[in-house]
Amino acid sequence: MTNEIKFADTVILMDVAYVDRVAADLSRHFGEVVGRKLPKADLPVLLECLSLDSGIPLGENAVQVLFIYDEESKKMGALEPSDLEKELNNVAFKSQLGEFALYSFEPSDMASREELFLESLKVVADAKEVKRVIVVPAEEEYGDKVPAILNKVDGKEKMTVFGMNPPAGEVAYQWEMFGFAILQSLGIKADEL
Repeated sequence: MTNEIKFADTVILMDVAYVDRVAADLSRHFGEVVGRKLPKADLPVLLECLSLDSGIPLGENAVQVLFIYDEESKKMGALEPSDLEKELNNVAFKSQLGEFALYSFEPSDMASREELFLESLKVVADAKEVKRVIVVPAEEEYGDKVPAILNKVDGKEKMTVFGMNPPAGEVAYQWEMFGFAILQSLGIKADEL
């Protein structure tokens, strides 16, 4: 990974299978709550919400998004755009937060999605040029391994982990509720709830 990418100040590392599963579950549940069929979650809106919730100010920020996916999650069912190979690799978009550069990585036959994600997290966390790390790991699969990596990291302005369940112990990073960003990307307004 380090040979292919020069990292930006801010890196978002996402486990695609987890993100898609949470978005699908929340879409089903809150579609019933608000009494309408919800559209697919808007991925650029989701990335902006994660950035804002992590404290990134409006401006000309450079944000790199690294999607880690496997064979089963190469096309997301609950988000749009959804195709990791055709729509979400080596592309970018600009917003009021800056430029988001998107890259997708699938593990080789010798590694699992979990192994690639955790190894990628170590590489990003160790990269001197990365000031802010935003992480969306698969909580129930290997989320307990993320604090072990991040608790050893020094020299970052900010590290934020998104999930649905707060960490049990002391952590060296900020934890945020992932569901809020998903609800925003689904187009649910506060007055509907």
